[in-house]
Formats: sequence, structure tokens, C-alpha cells
Amino acid sequence: QVQLVESGGGLVQPGGSLRLSCAASGFTFSFYTMTWYRQAPGKERELVAQITSPGGRTNYADSVKGRFTISRDNAKDTLYLQMNSLKPEDTAVYYCNVFILRAYWGQGTQVTVSS
Repeated sequence: QVQLVESGGGLVQPGGSLRLSCAASGFTFSFYTMTWYRQAPGKERELVAQITSPGGRTNYADSVKGRFTISRDNAKDTLYLQMNSLKPEDTAVYYCNVFILRAYWGQGTQVTVSS
């Protein structure tokens, strides 16, 4: 079955960096577009970044453009999100997503940006 397991979250000071990972299994990772979403307390889940496959075309929310970079390693079935210049408003649970007839989600990883 499809499984997505996020890791790499934590507490970081404003201006810091984190790298999130999402290990995928149960499907042919290289065939599918992968997406990072986030959900802050009291807010709706929002798209952060997306990467297609094949092709590796990327798309970002305006709020993270120039600071976050999405990438994938199809040989390792792993999705990444490099987050730089983090701001307090980036605080959220970050989720990995794939759509295969329906949406699949990981359990999420908490990112907290605070001094």
C-alpha cells in the first residue's frame, strides 16, 4: 500500500534552515507528481511546493518562493524540501502528498520557527 513518511522537522530560530524528507513506498515514485503541504494551527492546509515527474518542473506558493526548494531523488524514492530563511509564519505541520486515484498523506512533521 502507499506509504509516505516525513522527517526532518524541529525547532529552529528565525532565519534558520531545515531540510524535510519524505520516504515513499508502495507505488512507482518516479511516475508521480509529489507535493508538500502545510497546516498551521487554526488554518486550512495549503500547498507549499510541487514537483512533477518526469520533467522535475516545480511550483511554489508565493509565500515561500526564493526561500524553499523542492527536489526529488527517484532512485531513493524520496522527496525533499529545503527550507531557508525561515520565518515564524512558516510554523506548521508539513505533509507529503501524492494523488493516485485519491490523495495520500503522510503523518506530518512539525516545524516550529521561534526565538
